[in-house]
Amino acid sequence: MFLGRLEARRQIEFLLRTEAAAKTFGTVFGVDKIAHGDTVNDVLCAVDPAQVQEVVASMTETLIRNKTLYAQRLFGTYYRIAIDGTGTVTYRTRHCAHCLTRTHNDKTTYYHNVLEAKLVTPNGFAFSIMSEFIENADPEASKQDCELKAFYRLAPRLKERFPKLPLVLLLDGLFAGGPVFEICRDNAWKFIVNLKDECLPSVNEEFYTLCELSPGDRLTVSTGANETTRQHLRWSNDIDYVDTKKKPHTLSVFECRETKPAKNDQVKTTTFRWVSNFTVKATNVWALANQGGRLRWKIENEGFNTQKTGGYGLEHAYTQDVQGMKVYYFILQIACIIQQLIDKGSLLRKAFPKGFGSAKNLARRLLEDWRNQPISPEHYRSLSQSKIQIRFDTS
Repeated sequence: MFLGRLEARRQIEFLLRTEAAAKTFGTVFGVDKIAHGDTVNDVLCAVDPAQVQEVVASMTETLIRNKTLYAQRLFGTYYRIAIDGTGTVTYRTRHCAHCLTRTHNDKTTYYHNVLEAKLVTPNGFAFSIMSEFIENADPEASKQDCELKAFYRLAPRLKERFPKLPLVLLLDGLFAGGPVFEICRDNAWKFIVNLKDECLPSVNEEFYTLCELSPGDRLTVSTGANETTRQHLRWSNDIDYVDTKKKPHTLSVFECRETKPAKNDQVKTTTFRWVSNFTVKATNVWALANQGGRLRWKIENEGFNTQKTGGYGLEHAYTQDVQGMKVYYFILQIACIIQQLIDKGSLLRKAFPKGFGSAKNLARRLLEDWRNQPISPEHYRSLSQSKIQIRFDTS
């Protein structure tokens, strides 16, 4: 359903349950027919979401253990974990006791959110590694659940599941605060957090002061087509910060001011700034900015946007069951991992060197092949027993 980008469970009946598909399904799984969408729902709503979450984590762990992603580590050491929240399902009336609520002009919206941790890479991979659902455990509580609270729950789970994995967390400005810095320090994680002007005013003020006192801590790099994009980088280390709980932190701040040509012979200037626990130097500031901080957007583009607008139907209510909603969410993440491995795999490029034009076109081809081209048991055994090597695009 997800790999075929059907966007609705009812489409199983109309698009998946063909005679040819049933033969392939029987060959692979040893069953007589494909289940009806309602039967699928009955089964999935009875599954423990934690078990399916473990499947997702294990798939990404397998890629790590097999060194598939070694070339994609920051400084050859750190796996980049982008963490951000997104909405999944929205209702006009209360769906369940765990719904989050938002009221505007006397109109209340009920919705469900999730905090997602994805392993992101420069070549475009965005693999789910762990999720934490944002939900009101106590409907009578005075404050709703939020991304920060979800992060405080997700962090110990992430450390327990991957205790020795060297990580750098890529976070937005919401997480720029003492509690997050302390969690990263205690877990031996690196972090790169987007730093806005209104966040950590004392840190921003000291950064500007130190930049004036240390004009040598600057670097200008020309990139892009014909090197028309210029990046002006500056940084400061050993910035002292005391949080609201009187706990001290030593931080670094680095900034990238980028200018590039725009329409009508204009020049567009964009400024990015981050706070981190890396020691910033001229030899690593460009990588920290471009292969670290700016890669956080991968969770938005290759992650949430693809799953919402690319045919996966992330915001579609596949079920009304609270636990079942989580199971469907995790299965969607599994499908996205598989799809990314197909898209960037050498087997696809070798078989179809001209490509398909878009990921949706590939999904359509997969769906039609499933519907109309049955695989015989002999062919399937031949495929299963053949030795192959798959390489991934690292550009």
